[in-house]
Amino acid sequence: MASESPAPRKADLLVIGGGINGAGIARDAAGRGLEVLLCERDDLGAHTSSASTKLIHGGLRYLEQYDFRLVRHSLREREVLLRNAPHIVWPLRFALPHHAGLRPWWMIRLGLFLYDRLGGRDLLPPSASIDLRRHESGRALQSRYRRAFEYSDCWVQDSRLVVLNARDAQARGADIRTRTECVSLSPGNSGWEAVLEDRLSGERFTVTAQSVANATGPWVGRTRSLAGGADADRSVRLVKGSHIVVRRLFDHAYPYIFQGGDGRVLFAIPFEEDYTLLGTTDVEFDGEPGRVGITPGEIDYICATANLYFESPVTPDDVVWSYSGVRPLFDDRAEKASEVTRDYVLELDRGPAPMLSVYGGKITTYRRLAEQAVDLLSGPLGVDRLGWTRDAPLPGGDIPDADIASFTAECASRHSWLPEPLLRHFVRHYGTDTDELLAGCGSVGDLGEHFGAGLYAAEVDHLVRCEWALTAEDILWRRTRKGLGVPADGVERLGAYLGAS
Repeated sequence: MASESPAPRKADLLVIGGGINGAGIARDAAGRGLEVLLCERDDLGAHTSSASTKLIHGGLRYLEQYDFRLVRHSLREREVLLRNAPHIVWPLRFALPHHAGLRPWWMIRLGLFLYDRLGGRDLLPPSASIDLRRHESGRALQSRYRRAFEYSDCWVQDSRLVVLNARDAQARGADIRTRTECVSLSPGNSGWEAVLEDRLSGERFTVTAQSVANATGPWVGRTRSLAGGADADRSVRLVKGSHIVVRRLFDHAYPYIFQGGDGRVLFAIPFEEDYTLLGTTDVEFDGEPGRVGITPGEIDYICATANLYFESPVTPDDVVWSYSGVRPLFDDRAEKASEVTRDYVLELDRGPAPMLSVYGGKITTYRRLAEQAVDLLSGPLGVDRLGWTRDAPLPGGDIPDADIASFTAECASRHSWLPEPLLRHFVRHYGTDTDELLAGCGSVGDLGEHFGAGLYAAEVDHLVRCEWALTAEDILWRRTRKGLGVPADGVERLGAYLGAS
């Protein structure tokens, strides 16, 4: 039976939900001097925020929907994130094969010209035309594809982006509570009274807060209902997106964007050195968002679309991993799930107990969403309206000139004993925190127990100590993607190690 703590804890802002939007809001608010408490019933980024296509992008296909505002804002944020988190965000150069079923060549070229200029591109090269018969990206494709475009977007370690926002929020004074569920939420004359339950210990405690930010993603309507909101689900449309991972389909660094016969796009992206990520789908979802998985039909769809382009066929038997997430999109009444806007809507219920609810959004624009959310709450909370995160690096991202190549070379010099793949992994996950993680180590043996696939005890200890990791799943599938390579006995040893620590 849960025990209840009699002494309430006070906060200016209670953030419910530890995905990218909740973590971003907590960071922004804490940086403006607010007392912030964030609660997340599971792990940080456990659901939608770790189930993305891992892209920081403007959304080329949104130009076809004439959503120029979303594309412009996304492209601007792409540059911000590339500067502030160069260790977990890096450039990609996409190949877009052209064929008779697409819009005319000149029209796509014009669209890419617009894509290059809408967001004020500074750091990335412009789009260009390529000859697939000569370009290295053409080798993996069927010979009927002769012409293509190439353009720039960015990759992101999505679940790490969530964790780093939470870390920065904590460093600025926020109280981050994972595995902690909001079980009761009551408005009053001077704010909110929430009862939170630690799902590990069963302990319950009360929090009084002036305002609440409801950033619970697919559960946004349920959280509003918890607070007594009417018609709480009227604005959210749940759309499932699934991805598959297969063994590496090509030996170059160019990802692809393909268009299927139904007009949807499919990405094929180099993933974790030895694999290719393929996705995504757009399927209407009506179920429990916490229990979502890919269907055989989705796997067949992804394989069939890929097989329209690749020379070597992809089959369901090639799938080594899959993941699915539920996108809580703002319901704009679009006929098709793939056409529902990816832009966000912030809904503020004013009064003595203000609640701001987040609908929709994409990982690329989370920082801007968080800034606007805190701006909206600035009146009720009496806080400075000036945002600060645009020029503030995330933890590990304070790399001079965002020059990851030079920084990697410096790390290699300081830690010459590290094998190159392991060094690259540390730099691409921890940036300038790599030295802290490796403190006291002068050889691979000093990294401690090896669980497989380059995962050592020193990294596990860092993730437990600094990043709220508690379980093998937290480490293998969210803080890293080592789950693709760690063998079964390594997973067992990791579980035992965590249990003993």
